[in-house]
Amino acid sequence: MLDLKFVRENPEIVKKNIENKFQFEKLPLVDEVIELDAKNRAAKAEGDEIRAQRNKLSKQIGQLMGQGKKDEAEEVKAQVAANAARLAELEELESQYNERILKIMMTIPNIIDPSVPIGKDDSQNVEIEKFGQPIVPDFEIPYHTDIMDRFDGIDLDAAGKVAGNGFYYLMGDIARLHSSVISYARDFMIDRGFTYCVPPFMIRSNVVTGVMSFAEMDAMMYKIEGEDLYLIGTSEHSMIGKFIDTITPETELPKTLTSYSPCFRKEKGAHGIEERGVYRIHQFEKQEMIVVCKPEESPMWYEKLWQNTVDLFRSLDIPVRTLECCSGDLADLKIKSCDVEAWSPRQKKYFEVGSCSNLGDAQARRLKIRVKDAEGGKYFAHTLNNTVVAPPRMLIAFLENNLQADGSVRIPEALRPYMGGMEVMVPKK
Repeated sequence: MLDLKFVRENPEIVKKNIENKFQFEKLPLVDEVIELDAKNRAAKAEGDEIRAQRNKLSKQIGQLMGQGKKDEAEEVKAQVAANAARLAELEELESQYNERILKIMMTIPNIIDPSVPIGKDDSQNVEIEKFGQPIVPDFEIPYHTDIMDRFDGIDLDAAGKVAGNGFYYLMGDIARLHSSVISYARDFMIDRGFTYCVPPFMIRSNVVTGVMSFAEMDAMMYKIEGEDLYLIGTSEHSMIGKFIDTITPETELPKTLTSYSPCFRKEKGAHGIEERGVYRIHQFEKQEMIVVCKPEESPMWYEKLWQNTVDLFRSLDIPVRTLECCSGDLADLKIKSCDVEAWSPRQKKYFEVGSCSNLGDAQARRLKIRVKDAEGGKYFAHTLNNTVVAPPRMLIAFLENNLQADGSVRIPEALRPYMGGMEVMVPKK
């Protein structure tokens, strides 16, 4: 969320940013919120004046009564009553203005970083760099669920009966591989200095609206019926929420956390053949990383975060690339974002396995995450997040890139301690 003062003083910058994000329908909101802000400040000023006058008149009434001037005192009392009625009107107006202003301010997108490429949608995202050599073997790579099935490692039919489409049972070595990847990712991030955390898997509505846009919320979140709770769609929401309404001494920054959690998503609009199996699902597990830092340090942390994911995938012999998200593909709170995509030998293309985002002070402003400097001044922190690894989607890349011609799957050296020393997974059929 932007600073209202910034919008008031820089309306053309805000409008240009909206145009760059191709959200032209939001352009009238800038003038509307500026007009509402002017009316709100005028109502507040009049209200403050009436309150100051009320105090003077109250003293005057006491003096007149003490002097026996009852009639004059009654006239002043009538004026006080009239002022009280007007004050009630103004307070109601302020409440209405504030409510509408907040709604608009939470709709106007954050100012994107100047380095973000301008584009309408994800088709105009820009490749940054490739890591590792993409290889297409001289044998056929089956669909990922077919690979898993050879190990008796997946049961979609039973999951469909129990929970419906978009759920799965992982079994045997595939289930063990899934858990091993999560454990390896946890230790990988701990070794890089991040504090491990297991957060709440449900969050309240004020945290939801603090960490994401309304559009994201509608497309992603599952609401708990009858309670002010939502199942988390990703653990960074719960992790950023940990700092709600706090003031952290500047000397204690940055806060670097890595978290494990299940994630629950509606996946509205998911469709297409490559979304069969476990590519797009309603429930999955994830290792995440978040940073709360000083504003001037957030660009540096952004580079570190996506590099962590690249390094983890490369340690498992999976080629990846980074893709800069264009303006039209950025969620409203983000100022800069990139996707990490893994190589799929079967599809002969890359596909998304993680996303790194710098949100500037947008989440901090909504959640009141503040920092106190050495002089006692306060400012909003910057927040960032990035996926470490999110199986079972990551398993698709792992299985395809480590599949051997005989149907076995090689276990990279880094993962072997988590697989009981296993060097190769041998199919059962």
